Amino acid sequence: MKPLLEKVMPPDDASWAWLDRRLEDAIPFQWHHHPEFELTLTLNSVGQRFIGDHIGDYDDGDLVLIGPNLPHTWASRDKRNPAAPHVARVMWFHPNWAAGLTALLAELRGVAELLARAQRGLRFSDGAAAAVRPLIDELFARPAADRLSVLIDILRRLADDGDATPLASPIAAVPQHSADRTRIDRVLDVIHQRYMEPLAIGELADVAALSASGLHRMFVRHVRSPVSVYITRLRLGEACALLSATTRPIAHVASDVGYDSLANFNRQFKAMKQMTPRQYRQRFAAGRR
Repeated sequence: MKPLLEKVMPPDDASWAWLDRRLEDAIPFQWHHHPEFELTLTLNSVGQRFIGDHIGDYDDGDLVLIGPNLPHTWASRDKRNPAAPHVARVMWFHPNWAAGLTALLAELRGVAELLARAQRGLRFSDGAAAAVRPLIDELFARPAADRLSVLIDILRRLADDGDATPLASPIAAVPQHSADRTRIDRVLDVIHQRYMEPLAIGELADVAALSASGLHRMFVRHVRSPVSVYITRLRLGEACALLSATTRPIAHVASDVGYDSLANFNRQFKAMKQMTPRQYRQRFAAGRR
């Protein structure tokens, strides 16, 4: 399944966007990406989050910051209070917007460092999430014109969270304006949008304007894994989401995420998860009871 490109449209009177999303039945699996940063607070909901090649459980109060063009979704399995809806309070802002603010204001230097770390997704500590939750509540209660200062305050406070946990596969620090930064960004954008398709190393090397061996060396240096391993983790991460959130036959799931061979899918899945796809589905279903 190709991650859908979500178009985020700020209101006419704002430079960034927000959404107070309330869902009675469930937070559905909707694999998508967008060029904006996304800060999401999830309330009254329990399930799994999928960010790049990361798969992890979430609970009430989960607060995550996601970098641009990183595929992601949440998939709920329960509510803490059955009488209330699942809630996702989402804030989106474009990298250029953030870069302009952090370059202009020395006081936001820590926010710039936070956003660099968020390229692979960050889950904030329970303490930090609880500390900014009243500010997030205040942000959504204020008139649109008054929300910007609150958002900046939230980001500034989160920048001090030394216990924030990176989520997707590590990408080594690359100077923001270096040739490698541009090349890595281009290659990752193509991979994140097309990893379920056959992707030849030569094609990705052309995207990076490098030889195949040059791409391999750069990717291992900065992403710390070969291209093929990174793509496999993305495919299997989405497979986990489909197995846990749908009843699609396993053979169809394998095909959806880019496997022509069911045997190869089963072998790689077991190597990563230490269980078969069928066992994974059964284990997740048992957790719902």
